[in-house]
Amino acid sequence: MSRLRIHPENHLVTRIGWLRAAVLGANDGIISTASLIVGVAAAAAAQNDVLIAGAAGLVAGAMSMAAGEYVSVSSQSDTERADLAREGKELQDSPAFELDELADIYVKRGVDGPLARQVAQQLMAKDALGAHARDELGISEITTARPVQAALTSAATFSVGAAMPLLMVVVAPANVLVPVVSGASLAFLAVLGAIGAKARGADILRATARVTFWGALAMAITAGIGRVFGTVV
Repeated sequence: MSRLRIHPENHLVTRIGWLRAAVLGANDGIISTASLIVGVAAAAAAQNDVLIAGAAGLVAGAMSMAAGEYVSVSSQSDTERADLAREGKELQDSPAFELDELADIYVKRGVDGPLARQVAQQLMAKDALGAHARDELGISEITTARPVQAALTSAATFSVGAAMPLLMVVVAPANVLVPVVSGASLAFLAVLGAIGAKARGADILRATARVTFWGALAMAITAGIGRVFGTVV
């Protein structure tokens, strides 16, 4: 039995598509909703008004994330399809040139010329467009754009992230709403940063510090604006 059959490998890069959307969605959900809640609460709004504003922010944010991810990733998908169509036409019109081009790619990666040409011939005989998509264009099953997956993942994780600070509005006393929501949201962000870093094999401390810093900055700015407008009004 081949050793490759009994030694399966799970690489982190296979998660990159949905993981990016999931982390971005949850991170935005916590920061944007917590900042909105803190800003409205700092303006001396009633607790019920703060809750309504936070719920509206959750719904609007989730829809915005879904739409934004879908449009963005769809643009990537359109570009990939256009490149594949162009490459397919080139393979029909100039197969010899495309063979030379693919072999040259392998030579630049360190394969001897004759062997590189042999590899290119065999790969093109099996799936010419797939070989050029992977090695010339950098398009593969792992990196290909999936608009619907990205949209649904972002919307779902945004909602989960936004629900965390929103829950604090329900359980926290009105007179300590700002510090409780801020502190809890920063704790949620720290946990999220650690989980995301662990999932993608990154440095946990650096990722946690990064997401916590930007979350604290966003909440501080919105709280300041809320305080100013609340005093003026």
